[in-house]
Amino acid sequence: MNKAYLILGSNINPEINIPRALGFLDKSFQVNRISNTWQTRAVGSKSNDFFNTAVEIETGLDRINLKERCLCHIEEIMGRVRQKDKNAPRTIDIDIVIFNDQILEPEIFKREHLALPLSEILPKIVDPQTFVSLSEIANQFTKNGSAKIVGCINPNGS
Repeated sequence: MNKAYLILGSNINPEINIPRALGFLDKSFQVNRISNTWQTRAVGSKSNDFFNTAVEIETGLDRINLKERCLCHIEEIMGRVRQKDKNAPRTIDIDIVIFNDQILEPEIFKREHLALPLSEILPKIVDPQTFVSLSEIANQFTKNGSAKIVGCINPNGS
């Protein structure tokens, strides 16, 4: 079994779309852990704030099939429209940030929308460039940023 760490993001009806996406994941995979949902400012645009949640899943799929066959399909079902502007508002965005022990998104150590939720389920992972743990990085974001926890959203929407 492969272990994947995902970041879910939404700034179009996120209070509906994050639980809905979690429901799809729960029906398709073994969901081990789900972080709190964090509200963070949009990056690269002046659109609505995002809700972001980290999820740990187990899957028999390799990384490419997980993304292309499953996660992109969930995004499509949920009305995700890909635009030229990669920072445009979206119903849902599901990214694989770590697959097994491979960090696929080094921005997890630099962006609060990634670091804060992921630090709840992987606090001890260390930035290979600075040797600082994700929990320490998240603490700095919490002190200096505007992000806030909006709650724990489970796949059943409660």
